[in-house]
Amino acid sequence: MGKYLSTLKKLEDMGSLQTLVCVKHVKQEVAEEWDESMPLPGDIIEGYAENDVDELFFPAKAKSDLSSQLGKISQRLEAIWVKVRRGDGILKLLVRIVPEKSSMLHRKFTIKAARDDRHVAVLGDLTLEQCTELQEMSRRVVNVDFKGFGKKGVKYDWKLKVATYLPDQRSVVVSSILFTPLKDEYSIEATTARCMAWFSAAVSSGAPLVFVNIQTEQIMTSEKPNFSGSGRDINWGTGRQQNQTTTMQIVKGIRLWFLPGVAEVLFELTPELGEARFGMDIKRTEEGFFCVYSVTKGSAADRAGLLELYEEANKNGNLLLISRLEGKSLMPSSSSSDGLLLCCDHNELREILSSAIDRLDGIEVHIMAWPKQSRPATSRADGAAILQPPSQYYSPPRL
Repeated sequence: MGKYLSTLKKLEDMGSLQTLVCVKHVKQEVAEEWDESMPLPGDIIEGYAENDVDELFFPAKAKSDLSSQLGKISQRLEAIWVKVRRGDGILKLLVRIVPEKSSMLHRKFTIKAARDDRHVAVLGDLTLEQCTELQEMSRRVVNVDFKGFGKKGVKYDWKLKVATYLPDQRSVVVSSILFTPLKDEYSIEATTARCMAWFSAAVSSGAPLVFVNIQTEQIMTSEKPNFSGSGRDINWGTGRQQNQTTTMQIVKGIRLWFLPGVAEVLFELTPELGEARFGMDIKRTEEGFFCVYSVTKGSAADRAGLLELYEEANKNGNLLLISRLEGKSLMPSSSSSDGLLLCCDHNELREILSSAIDRLDGIEVHIMAWPKQSRPATSRADGAAILQPPSQYYSPPRL
């Protein structure tokens, strides 16, 4: 960091002719945590916009002008997009507007990284030469490990690997669910608690979920004023009309990653002439998963091996959950700020099954497997179906 500060001082001592709006330095001193999505020293700010649309970007002419515009925008929005020139490329970064703490009387404004409150940019009017030298310093910080070997691109047969090592070529194997903070939820700990309550409730009910990871995630939300009438509001302090403006804000959500069982087992259900249904009844659990709660003896589902699996799961107090139908995921994907779980439409699933029966078409069903669960001879489990986590990592909570 000492070399970085000496470089900055050297640049400040240089004369300037034509200048550009540039990031002089950032206040986050932990350089190891910088990444390319953040404003970096040397970034030339070419424009700013409220939305990520090229035609809506306004040019950044000088630091003072940009600071003034940021102050006006901050009255309506917390985050904006800036277009920066970095090396030979142009990047669009999502950033938040903040006042400069050193100039509270004059209310100057700057930007900081959307994902890190410590990463505040200090702007300045610098020459192209100064910007270039700062960019080189930033490149060295972000692209660490100069002592490593050089990199070389090698060919990889992605198509073959996907076809061989995924239980279904449309599968990503690992699943996730995003929890958005409730409207009255102002701490990340509260959102995390709800997330883990959902996971624990699912496992306790009999779902064979395997915990993988948990992380915070930035979510851009929008709110429109609840006005009625002509679409304008009266500012009672000035008596002027103001246009209604959508308020954009960034909140921190929690994303939980999990495996749908220690394996996904594929069953092919093939109806016979005269059969009016596949012979399995499906219902949705409280946590948003789809469960097979009965299997008809002698049906297509029974012939595929689901009855045997259902009886074993029922005996052990487990649920027989469907992870995918015809390759499409049936996992709950998110929890909204209203507390609602976003799940697959039950009626749509019923229509898919009915339509297949009408055409006497078979369907593919992937079932979430428990550890040491038997595999009926009619099931198919290959490729990623055997990529199970080590047993010491799988320990569902006992509640």
